Amino acid sequence: MGEHDARLEAAADPLPVPVFFLSDSTGITAETMGNALLIQFPSVRFERRLIPFISTVEEARRVVAILDAAAAGPVTPLAFSTTAMEEVRQELLRTKCPLVDFFDLHMERVESILGVKGIRVAARLHGMGDVQRYNARMAAVEYAIEHDDGQSMRALDKADVILLAPSRCGKTPTTMYLALQHGIFVANYPLVEEDFEIAELPRPVRELRDRCFGMTTNPARLSQIRNARRPNSRYASLEQCSYELRQAEAMYRNHHLPVINSSAKSVEEMSTVILQTLSPKP
Repeated sequence: MGEHDARLEAAADPLPVPVFFLSDSTGITAETMGNALLIQFPSVRFERRLIPFISTVEEARRVVAILDAAAAGPVTPLAFSTTAMEEVRQELLRTKCPLVDFFDLHMERVESILGVKGIRVAARLHGMGDVQRYNARMAAVEYAIEHDDGQSMRALDKADVILLAPSRCGKTPTTMYLALQHGIFVANYPLVEEDFEIAELPRPVRELRDRCFGMTTNPARLSQIRNARRPNSRYASLEQCSYELRQAEAMYRNHHLPVINSSAKSVEEMSTVILQTLSPKP
């Protein structure tokens, strides 16, 4: 390849933008808020990295070194931070990397509205209400793990949501996001060969239709994902993927289930649609 061709190829396939999510806690908030902005730029490729639990000035200095190294690269990076501790925040702000400080952007506004100065410490549980919310989310996560991929039918009637889909359509990440972020009890149930041969819902969920939500994707994407797990298998073939999705979608229509396509939406978007669509359990 000549130098001219190499330049053309580089121009046609630009390098991804390095993106960092910084937090003194798990980083879920930084990722959620940052990605809410990044999703508005579908033509740009991003290379994301989460750096959580930045709780000391020394740790912040190490992070600054990472950010500065990225800033010296060929593509201008971007960082999002939700770090609350003032000394850690000030150290992070020394970086040469452009940094969006969500805490700084909103904290002063909230303080002015409330007329109270925030304590500006690392994220932690405060008060019984927060403890109860935390415990509820952990209970939802435990339920999600137990009921992932149809592993257990115990206490299925406690589920707020039951996700139905052929294998590898995105049930598990959506389940875990709903549990961890929203404290929703979610079970997910894989549709298998015998389910595709009948028009009825699988027996374990048949009496819980009002809590069921169908998931689908496009055949090419499903085939690609399955090939990474079982290369060149019937399970991963485009023909098999097309058949399973076609039968699953017919089942959803027959039983008037709400449906979401995981190939077109992020986990955050799908979770929001599910919460808005399904009626709360009585």
